[in-house]
Amino acid sequence: MDGRRVLRSVVEDLLAPLADLVLPRVCAGCGGPGEVVCPRCARWLTHPHLARPRRHTEGFPPTVAAGPYAGPVKPVVLAFKEHGRAELAGPLGAALALAVVGVCQAARDGPGPLLLVPVPSSRAALRERGRDHVGELTVAAVRELRGSGLDARRARLLARRGRVADSAGLTAADRRANLAGTFVPRRGPGVPPDALVVLVDDVVTSGATLCEAAAALPVAPATGTVLAAVVAATPAGARPPVTAGPGVITVRHGRWG
Repeated sequence: MDGRRVLRSVVEDLLAPLADLVLPRVCAGCGGPGEVVCPRCARWLTHPHLARPRRHTEGFPPTVAAGPYAGPVKPVVLAFKEHGRAELAGPLGAALALAVVGVCQAARDGPGPLLLVPVPSSRAALRERGRDHVGELTVAAVRELRGSGLDARRARLLARRGRVADSAGLTAADRRANLAGTFVPRRGPGVPPDALVVLVDDVVTSGATLCEAAAALPVAPATGTVLAAVVAATPAGARPPVTAGPGVITVRHGRWG
């Protein structure tokens, strides 16, 4: 370890207790002191399952969620997404990595790279939040997957254009119509023929966003279809948990504290 890394490690060790004195850590899920996500709340994000929105439109990609968008998961996601708790990128990114592993179990065949494609936010959302929260989750998930030995990469294959109306109160079909044409492929190098492409997002509710984003992506070469993974999915219509088969890589769940 070089001198700069040693110094950085020492500084982090010294500053962490001071930060806790000034801004004590509380669990974003239950409000308990001591950890950004306590072990009890974290367990809600360790149950990968196939997400199936009750009224999803045609074209919804095979999607795995790490947990339900319910209980303590919802306030954790909202704290990260809407209230600026950027330190939650680690645990939520680890949950996203678990979902990616789940959706790839049946599809992975060969040594090609695993490309995680973040669903881009609208310009209005980026201005309002001041950050690309899905991009942050993608970076954290890639770090977890690479730490587990997978050749995972972030691939910004989609861009966003135009404006959409407020989707509150719209049906799934109306939501997709509202999003029609807003996702477009980005210019850049082509997708390797042996790559496995996985759309990633924070939450799936109606499924309209994933449907429209998947339609804008070229078919994933390694599978003939587009796959998706999210941190959480609305519980209604969710299928039973995915069971891990032999040889499945275990994702490290990062630092929950």
